[in-house]
Formats: sequence, C-alpha cells, structure tokens
Amino acid sequence: MSEEIAISLRNVSKSFKRYHRPVDRLKEILLPGENRSDEFWALRDINLEIPKGQTFGIIGRNGSGKSTMLQIIAGTLTPTTGEVRVKGRVSALLELGSGFNPEFTGRQNVFFNGRLLGLSQTEIESKFDEIAAFADIGDFIEQPVKTYSSGMFVRLAFAVAVNVDPEVLIVDEALAVGDIAFQHRCMRRMRSLMDSGVTTLFVSHDSGAIKTLCNYAVMIHDGQIYTSGFPSAVIIEYMKLMTNIEIGLEQNEQTAESNTNNQTNDGFKQLVVNNQIEQLDRLFNGISRRGNGNALIERIELIGSHHEFNPEQIVFGFNEEVTLVAEIKAVKPLKGCVLGFFICDKNGNEILGTNTFEERVDIKALQPEQRVEIRFKFKLPLRTGSYSLTVAGAENPHAIPFDWIDNAIVFQVLPPESGKQIHSLVDIPIDVTVDQIEQSVIKEHVS
Repeated sequence: MSEEIAISLRNVSKSFKRYHRPVDRLKEILLPGENRSDEFWALRDINLEIPKGQTFGIIGRNGSGKSTMLQIIAGTLTPTTGEVRVKGRVSALLELGSGFNPEFTGRQNVFFNGRLLGLSQTEIESKFDEIAAFADIGDFIEQPVKTYSSGMFVRLAFAVAVNVDPEVLIVDEALAVGDIAFQHRCMRRMRSLMDSGVTTLFVSHDSGAIKTLCNYAVMIHDGQIYTSGFPSAVIIEYMKLMTNIEIGLEQNEQTAESNTNNQTNDGFKQLVVNNQIEQLDRLFNGISRRGNGNALIERIELIGSHHEFNPEQIVFGFNEEVTLVAEIKAVKPLKGCVLGFFICDKNGNEILGTNTFEERVDIKALQPEQRVEIRFKFKLPLRTGSYSLTVAGAENPHAIPFDWIDNAIVFQVLPPESGKQIHSLVDIPIDVTVDQIEQSVIKEHVS
C-alpha cells in the first residue's frame, strides 16, 4: 500500500447466513451436509482508497452496509472476499457498548481499552486525567459502566477514542448521543484531529455534520458504493435517492387502490411530468432536482437593487437587499402549497432560509395548469465569497416535495464598502459600548 494511502479496500464483500427459524441453525450444525440458510450479502465488491489525513464521510440508509464496512476496517469483522489494508493505530467508536465491559468501572475500562489499542500502562496513566476531563462524568468514573446512562457511556467511549493518539479514527453515529454541550466539544475535538492529520471515517445521518467536517464522502446503498465525491454533491444524491424511494412507496400505495386503467393513465401522466422536468432542467442548466412532479418550479430569479436578473453574472454587494422570485405551475390538484429556500455556502451548509409556512403565508389550493408567483425579500449580510440558492416546494410542510432544485442559482457577495473584515459567515449589526471605570471603584472591589 502506498505511503499516502491510510485505508485500502479491494473487491471487499461480506456475506452472512440468514435462518428462517432458530432451530435451523442447530440442525445445520448437527447435520453439516444440509444447508438450511440463505446467503445475505451486506457488502459487494467495495473498492475504496482513503488518503492519509483525510476526513471521509460515509452516508446511507439504515441497513445499507455502512456499519459492516466500518467493522471490517476496524478488524472486528473479516471480509468474505477481498483485501483490506489499514496503516496506523485504529481507534474505533462503532456501537454504543462495544469494547466496554459493563462490570468494570470507567477507570478500568479506560485502561483496558488503552491496552487493546497498543498503549503501554505508563502511556495510559499519562493520558487518564485528560480522558476523564473530556468525558466529564465526575465520580462515575469509579463506578461500574453498567450503572451509566447512554449519554455518560458515549462520553467516556468518545473520550478514550480521541485521546489515545489514533492515526485512524472511526466514528459511527456516536455523536447523536449526549447533550448539546458535549456534541459541540466532540466537534471541536474532531476538527483538532483533522488539523493534526488523523485519518477519520465519520458515519452520520446528519448531512450538516458530513458537509462541515468532511472533505470527501461516499454513499453506500444496498451494500455497494452508489456515489462518491465532495460531501455536498453526495448529500444531494442521497436526498434525491431517498425522495425517489418515498415517491415509489407512495405510488405503490396508490396503485394498490386503483384499477388497471387508472394505472395506465397515471403512468402516462408521470411520463408527461418527466418530460416537463427534463425541459426545465435544460432551463436551469441541468442542475440537480427531485420531487414527485405534482407541481413544477418553472422560474427562479434572484434580483438585487439593479432590479433585473442576469443569470450570466450574479453579483451582490454586502448586505444588499434582494428579491427571490419563484413561479410554480400545478400539474395535479394541490390542496395547498409551501415554498421555501436555502442560501448555502460553497460546502453546501445552509446559512439562511425560510419558507411560506414559517412566514405564515397561506397559499390556497391550486388546480392543474394554475400558476402562482411567490416573492421573498431579504438582505445578504454574508461574508465575501460564493453562495448557492436551493428552492423547494411541497403540498404541505410534511409532504414529499413536488419539486426540489439544488444550486438553482450561484452568486457572489462582495466585501463591505467600509473595508471591515468579517470573521463569521454572517455579519449583523452589533452595538459595542465602553465605559470608563473609576479608579476608586476598582480599589473597593480589590479590598
């Protein structure tokens, strides 16, 4: 394996045996000549190389094979076929409870796990205070782990994982547990590890965390690599797949209630909708979109103080007031309509946004071919850089989107004319006051 590659998977597959009844497992052991199980392939032909120092995000539906792949990389599972190579000390936080003995105290588990990771007794002793401080579970560190809450457990497990000088860190959904303050502490610690060159594999359903922490991502679906690339692009494909799955389930339910003629008619209508979407994709330069097609967003404009929209050159001044204009055409009858938008940074993180439901704007029912134009007016107090606009609509806040367009418009924001340097993503007016403190008051406090 190359010096630059920390993790390499070549044609890795993993199969498990599935038994219809528990007794079939026993019969197969007692009668080895007869196969009573089915093969289930959790992974198929995974080929992946992760460079040293990269923070690698992994996303996918439950049951897609993510955790199986991580366990193979961590060495707790053996692949059925293929080759796995990992260079460096691996610290893995896979499942809540894995690696800890519930009968041992927190202190004993820290030393036990440290030795498993290859640290000497002296090294663990030198790091124990740091681990205990990070976990911040107080006197419970001396109590058996079986008495811990799930939050306390993951605090200690994460504290061990990130403080044993790992060269490869694997985190599987562990950050979903714990209070808000601890989650922020974990994020800061992971950023510190990233900056120090630790290769990190991060599995999460939190698309914001994937986009913020990771510099590359892969999506696993049905045991195979579905897509890979920059996190924002992978998240878009993931959301598109999830929407298509939801639409498929919805259509299956509708099909079960309809006759053959209605099915044929619905299929024709869906074909018409797909053709309309393809035409609109060309209008929006082929960007990514998804939805059930019950209505279509046919026009999107972002207009500044110049009062005109030029898709070839979209530049706004700092804190300039802009108007987002979106035109919707109903394809099928809609009981209502909710339209919303996000302004995203170059990594796909949502910076600001809203929707008509949150703004208490009620859009009534729409009939096929009926159109409605919606305008949002707001300012852009954003740091200098490039941003993208995502626009989406649905029949109600909880429904499958009828149309969702990612990166519909990409635009630039110029620096403030005052020359002020903005240290955050968004700059809002802040009042700063300075009061001169009398020397006599200072002396009173000191005394």
